[in-house]
Formats: sequence, structure tokens, C-alpha cells
Amino acid sequence: MTFKLPDLPYEEDALEPHVSARTLHYHHGKHHKAYVDKLNKAVEGTAYAGLKLEDVIARSHGTTHTNVYNNAAQAWNHAFLWQSMSPEGGGSPKGPLKEALDRQFGDLERFANDFKLAATGQFGSGWAWLVLDKGELKVVSTANADCPIANNQKPLLTLDVWEHAYYLDFQNDRGAYVDGFLQHLINWEFASANYDAKRMAA
Repeated sequence: MTFKLPDLPYEEDALEPHVSARTLHYHHGKHHKAYVDKLNKAVEGTAYAGLKLEDVIARSHGTTHTNVYNNAAQAWNHAFLWQSMSPEGGGSPKGPLKEALDRQFGDLERFANDFKLAATGQFGSGWAWLVLDKGELKVVSTANADCPIANNQKPLLTLDVWEHAYYLDFQNDRGAYVDGFLQHLINWEFASANYDAKRMAA
């Protein structure tokens, strides 16, 4: 199985002004593509060849095959990121996810605050996530390429806080980038669909 770079689910300029077309061009077309290309090269002729991406992540996690894990996790994380953002994003979740967020965090404002703290508080490169962990919603951050699915958590949405995700638009102001995501881009429909599917499968 050869891993392929997935298409963006929207045009490169669809997330402006919160994420510029220039940023998406480099982030998707250069960074994400590089992870996919490096992963294909790393698994060629190994026991990982022919596996699904999630299985590569699971089997390489915690091994000496860090190059395989890092590129596999970054390929997966970025594909998940594009779905976590939407030109029609922002607003509030509905249905069971909203009820669960209210139970866990008290209200959407407290969730947003916790998510922003996780995103801005991540030292160096990494990710902020909303995950389902043993039936409970949690906001977590991961460093570098780490991926919640390697830790038996079920991601619902994510935001990339590597500098390449925002530096062309916001320079060192990561907080403004996170605010734009939470207020205008966060894809609650995607998160809700993930929550419903993972809750039913539990």
C-alpha cells in the first residue's frame, strides 16, 4: 500500500482570513506531503509495508522505529486537521456532543478556555486535541508528532500548533491563531460525527 496525500476538503483560500491560502499551500502541499513521502520511503521493504496508516502508528509506537512512527503520525494528524477546520466553522456544537461538553466542562466557554490553554501552553511543536478517553471528554496536548490514537484515546478534533501552521499569518502570536480557530473554523459537525461513532462503538 502506497500512502497518498489527501486532497484538502476545501479550496486553499477558503479559510481566509483566519488561515491564509499561502499558509495552506505550504502546510498541506509541502509539509504534509513531505510526511507522506518520507513515510512511503521509510516503510518500503519492511513489515510495515501494506498496513493501514493507523496500524503503522500502533505498531511503531514505542519502538526504535521513530522515523516510521513520526511520519505516520504526522500524516494521520494532518489529514485529521484538515477535517477539523471548516469555512462554515465556529459557533456551537449540537446534540449529544454539546450535552457531553456541558457535563464535562460546564459550558462551551470553559471548553474553549481549556483548549486554548492546551494549545498555547504546549511548549514547542505539537498539537491540541479534544478526545474521548474511557468515555470522558478531555482536552489534551501532544508534543511533536505524537498522536492520541497511539495512547488508546479517540480524537474528535485537533489543532496543529507547530509554527509552520501559523507563522506566516500570525508570526509568534499563537493565541490569535487559536482564537481564530475556536471562533471561526472549528468544525463541530466533524467532531460530533466522530463523537457519535466512537460513543456507539464503545
